[in-house]
Parts: sequence; structure tokens; C-alpha cells
Amino acid sequence: MIGGADRSIRLAAFEWLTELRGGLGEVLPRATLLRGFEHEGSRIGLMSPAQGIWKPAACELPLSIATTVRGPYTDAFDQNTGRIRYSYRGTDPSHRDNRGLRQVMRDRVPLVYFHAVTPGNYLPAYPVFVVEDEPAALRFSVQVDDIAAVSTTTRSFAQHAIGEDDPDARRAYITATVQRRLHQAAFRDRVTRAYREMCALCRLRHPELLDAAHITPDLDPTSDPVVSIGLSLCKLHHAAFDRFFYAVRPDYRIEVRASILHETDGPMLIVGLQRIHGERIHLPGRTEQYPDPTRLERRYELFREAS
Repeated sequence: MIGGADRSIRLAAFEWLTELRGGLGEVLPRATLLRGFEHEGSRIGLMSPAQGIWKPAACELPLSIATTVRGPYTDAFDQNTGRIRYSYRGTDPSHRDNRGLRQVMRDRVPLVYFHAVTPGNYLPAYPVFVVEDEPAALRFSVQVDDIAAVSTTTRSFAQHAIGEDDPDARRAYITATVQRRLHQAAFRDRVTRAYREMCALCRLRHPELLDAAHITPDLDPTSDPVVSIGLSLCKLHHAAFDRFFYAVRPDYRIEVRASILHETDGPMLIVGLQRIHGERIHLPGRTEQYPDPTRLERRYELFREAS
């Protein structure tokens, strides 16, 4: 069982990450996570500079685990079990990092899980628990839990898990929710970066006001969030796109609904919608990231039906 100092660091890490996400959003830069936070006179980094399993010197057991983009390991969400598969470090089950995660599992100690969205950018999930060791497959199984499960009392972490009716079912649900959040965050990050962090229509450059809009619905959290199925739009143009106020035709020209063109309102309607009619959208720098014409055609047909 870990001591009070280690437990205090974990709770402080969860709190710091929550505050950080409130300011920077869901996806956090590696440099910020490496720098970490101040805790009782010491700086606590949240990630390893080189490895996926990280134990700061001030902690008794590993504090976080991280994935990499196109890395050597096959970490993934398991749809059948509602768990995350996390590979051992290397092929030696007795490596100190693997032993550390095994002890984390035995003592029911929570971790932070960092999923790489793009190189150098991570979506955090916490608290996560190692729930199974699979030596034959050289991997652990991990589940995400509710932050309330570890932050509402001063008891040891292990006591929270003892006596619960079915923590696995709750954690499976939360893990699936995190997977959907990860898919959405990865999609937004890739799309807005491809469009140089600007709206494809009005070229607004404030990232906090940008969304990644699906051209046609894509509800599968296991699908690859490729840029060509979306558009980088400011929140105004995203809302108007979803409600068929306009469409982007397969030739990348904007067509505004006739009723909107003839409507009389304030300057926002004129500048934001009426004046973009017939304009060509701003496109990504790489042609393979251009909006998929087939999806645009399908969306355009729905637009015409709605008009």
C-alpha cells in the first residue's frame, strides 16, 4: 500500500490536469506534461521524456502510462471487454516498469493514461486502474474510472475498490465514453491543424472558437479520424452547417439557402452567411486532406431536400 505522500501527489496530479484542460482544452502538449506542476516544493513531471511508463522520483509506484503515434506497441481499446490494452515495456515481464504496473494493480493504485492524438499532443484520462496482467500477451488491461472514486475521502485507494458491487461494469462504461471523447478530440485536432487552425469559410484564427465538423455523420469510435471527412469551421459556421443554412458543394463552392439570402437581419447575417454565397472554401495544404467530394455530394443532396 502506498504512503500518504504518493497518494497526495496523485490527487494533486488529477486536480492539476483538470485545471489545465479547462484552460487548454482536451488535448495537451507534451512539453507542458513533461514540465509538470509544483507540489510541496518539488516539481512533479507527468510523463517520461523517453518511455511510456513513468514513475517520478517522489512516487513509490508509476504515476502515468502513455501511448505513442505509430509506436512499436499495439495499445488499443478492446470493444468486447470495455478495457484498454497496454503493452509491457519490452518483452521481459520482470522489467522494473512492468513490475511497477503489476504492483499498481495489486494495490489498486490509480494512474493517468495519456493517449497520443498526434505527435507531441495527448488526451489524458484519469483515474485509470490496471485490472489484469496478461504475461502471455505481454500486456496489461486498463480501465478508466470516475474521478469521484478516488477524490472524496482520505482513505487509501485500495479501500475504495473493496466491497463494491460491480466496479468493472462502471469502469467499462466510462472507458467507452473516454474512447468516444478521444475519437472526437483526435478528429478535431487533426482537422483544425490541416486547415492551419482557421475556419474554412471566414478564416477566423482563434482555436478556441474552432470545431471539426463531420461532413456526414461518423459515429464509429473505432474509425480512423481522417481529415478528409471533415471541415474546420468556427462555431457560427458549424451551427449553420448542421442546420443546412448552407452547403459546401463538391466543387468546394459555398451555396447559401435561398431563404437565408433573402432574409433581413443584422450585420452578422450579411457578413457571416450572405456574403460567402458562391465563395470557394479555404482548403488544406495537402490534396489528400481536401474534403471528400462523395461525402460533400451526399451532404449537398440533404441540403437541397431541406431547402
